Amino acid sequence: VDNLRARFGDAFDTAMESLELAVGASPSWDHQAFLAGKLTPVFFGSGVNNFGVMEVLDALVDMSPPPGPRTSTLQVNKQPVVKTVEPADKGFSGVVFKVQANMDANHRDRIAFVRVASGRYTPGMKLRVQRTGKDMRPTSVVTFMSQRREAVEEAYAGDIIGFTIHGGVQLGDTITDGAALQFTGLPFFAPEMFMTVVLKNPLRTKQLQQGLAQLGEEGAIQVFKPDAGGNMLLGAIGQLQFEVVQHRLKAEYDADIRLEACQYTGARWITADTPAELREFENAYVLRMAHDAAGTLAYLCTSPYDVRLAQERFPKIHFHPLREHAGLSLHNS
Repeated sequence: VDNLRARFGDAFDTAMESLELAVGASPSWDHQAFLAGKLTPVFFGSGVNNFGVMEVLDALVDMSPPPGPRTSTLQVNKQPVVKTVEPADKGFSGVVFKVQANMDANHRDRIAFVRVASGRYTPGMKLRVQRTGKDMRPTSVVTFMSQRREAVEEAYAGDIIGFTIHGGVQLGDTITDGAALQFTGLPFFAPEMFMTVVLKNPLRTKQLQQGLAQLGEEGAIQVFKPDAGGNMLLGAIGQLQFEVVQHRLKAEYDADIRLEACQYTGARWITADTPAELREFENAYVLRMAHDAAGTLAYLCTSPYDVRLAQERFPKIHFHPLREHAGLSLHNS
């Protein structure tokens, strides 16, 4: 310590004070808490100066957990069928945790990133998208290392592979070799901010619709189409989401838009025990009803009081502040 202080002077004392503050303000390391998602390690370093980079990479190798079991909750006759899928299970299954459009600007491609949950993937496999029940046989499946792509020869539980797609796959979709499974755990939270989309050039309507559909499927922002007609609405948790989507629409789809404030400040996804009860609610709030990018019915509100009033008026309607990306509504408000 004395040698380091003599070599670096005041910089050493400053570093030790910062280290003492960081250690004192943080809980002690608990690997089990980390595996449970209750603790996050923080690393200090500099990529520009190549300081601490190897330590971070080594820690990722040493600390990262192996693939674990996933729970499938499939709705059958409106009843959940729960099943645990182990990584060692022979049947292939995976979940789409990210969809990214226009990764290659020259080809306008879309990549569905799939985390393999069980089994083994090999080229040419016939797979099924659980949400739609449609089969697919991906012709281009790749892995990524920075901007470099490599064709996948095989993949196992824990691996991440990218399917080049042209539609039909959304964020949260479960893909299997035919087994009826539905993984959950990717929630959509009800937006707290809304903007109205105004297209500057009406001749670009097709491009706008395509862009909003794809960005909505990505989860970049929540897109709502009012049932009563009118301009599309964007819902977000923070202002930055609006700015990012506005930029991407112009840069990737040549759809220049203006965002205008609107009266809505929240949304709740709506379900009911019977179709008749749902129709009655929709008829009472025609101007407040909308469908999101996944086609899920939502009630738009201007204040929390709106929701409470609607709940009191229609006690049999279920108001959900979040839903699964797979389309399964969860948790009543």
